[in-house]
Amino acid sequence: MVTGSYASSLQGEPRLTHDIDLVVVIPPGAVDKFSGHFPAPEFHLDEDQMKAAVREHTMFSVLHVPEGDKVDFWMLTSDPFDDSRFSRKIRERVLGMDLVVSAPEDTILAKLRWAKLSGGSEKQYRDALRVYELQNEALDIEYIREWVRKLGVEFDWERIIREADVWKSHWRGDQRK
Repeated sequence: MVTGSYASSLQGEPRLTHDIDLVVVIPPGAVDKFSGHFPAPEFHLDEDQMKAAVREHTMFSVLHVPEGDKVDFWMLTSDPFDDSRFSRKIRERVLGMDLVVSAPEDTILAKLRWAKLSGGSEKQYRDALRVYELQNEALDIEYIREWVRKLGVEFDWERIIREADVWKSHWRGDQRK
């Protein structure tokens, strides 16, 4: 499932990102087969890091050496939010390709969680805000509110509501204060 800044760029405001984040499930017995898809010297993959990530449900990266493009593979964890967002993934057609992407609600929530975990990242917060602004009519707000409480990101969620309302009023030409 595509997540992170690539997902928020598809669902919100496009921005440059240096990598693509994927949430994956790789069984321990499939590690060698998976790594075989990324042969050196074209790709850099630390197989020890990959094995540890699969075992510990963390992440590892694959670098395409000629272009410098990087993919971060995040192992699906048993965290209830990860389970929920992975079960809600959607298909989107992007540049003629079908991609499996996190649902917009989950993109917002994940960005808010990353903002909190990183000590208040404005970049993560802005990504969440832009997805909210562009997707707000179709969002399952009750689902978001439930997870906002569980993830402890109420402050930033309320900030999104306030700032998005200002943004929408500006574009409507509404002069209310």
